[in-house]
Amino acid sequence: MNTDETIRIVIIEDDEVIRNGYAFLIGKEPGLFVVNTYASFELAIKTVQADDPEVILLDIELPGINGIEALPKLKKILPSAYVLILTVYDSEKLIFDALANGASGYLTKNSSASKIVESIREVKEGGGPMSINIARMVVKSFLRNPDSPLSKRETQILELIGRGESRSQIAKELFIDLETVRSHIKNIYMKLDVNSRADALKTARLNKLI
Repeated sequence: MNTDETIRIVIIEDDEVIRNGYAFLIGKEPGLFVVNTYASFELAIKTVQADDPEVILLDIELPGINGIEALPKLKKILPSAYVLILTVYDSEKLIFDALANGASGYLTKNSSASKIVESIREVKEGGGPMSINIARMVVKSFLRNPDSPLSKRETQILELIGRGESRSQIAKELFIDLETVRSHIKNIYMKLDVNSRADALKTARLNKLI
């Protein structure tokens, strides 16, 4: 039976097995009530306002309108609802796009059931729950020097160099050709006034560029 203390939850997730799994696990928890589940934003938009959820679990990779695009639309019709992103994606761009579009928290799908339940309660209390790897990424981004001479792509490449990746591995991971990677590295060396990979990393870390 739903009470005033019960948190009303809607799940928007296209994978039926995952969607039903979340609904089952969350529904077993005292004080949590799954009002409805949807396979897409287009299906949700028809009745989600009537569901009156306090917390929405939202996947990013949805058919049609994706989670990032759906966020501001959901916030417009349900301004007081908290949206918790639950996705397999942990790229920095997606995280910041989600947060900028109104997400209150960001979890990856390898989060435990207890972490998801805890995050629903936390977000309802005004918290901003994140998976540990996501939180680290956000903190690292804020710690970076905002006056960095490096472009976003150059910073990304330098971080991959710092992880020990070769030029060909970087090209493959970023879906760019080897010549483009070489060109970016040349620009990095020039901007940092260095002549080697080791010196580039040392200078970048000293100046909080990565």
